[in-house]
Amino acid sequence: MYRKMENNTTKEQILKFLEKQEWPVTTEEVAKQIKIAWHTAQVNLLKLVAEGKVKYKKVGRQNQFWLVQKYKKEFES
Repeated sequence: MYRKMENNTTKEQILKFLEKQEWPVTTEEVAKQIKIAWHTAQVNLLKLVAEGKVKYKKVGRQNQFWLVQKYKKEFES
């Protein structure tokens, strides 16, 4: 149970960070900003993608992530 609460907090921190970004961000940028391991950031970002809250695109060797809400407002209109 403790681990799940911690995970939700990490996902909330990631979502708050993504809300402030004007452009897609990489896993490394998220990890550095939130001060978590790269793998932890990647796992949580992919969970957010599965939940439909975040979109991503592979660009070269990087995964770039952005909020679905911002994506719809800025890229689909």
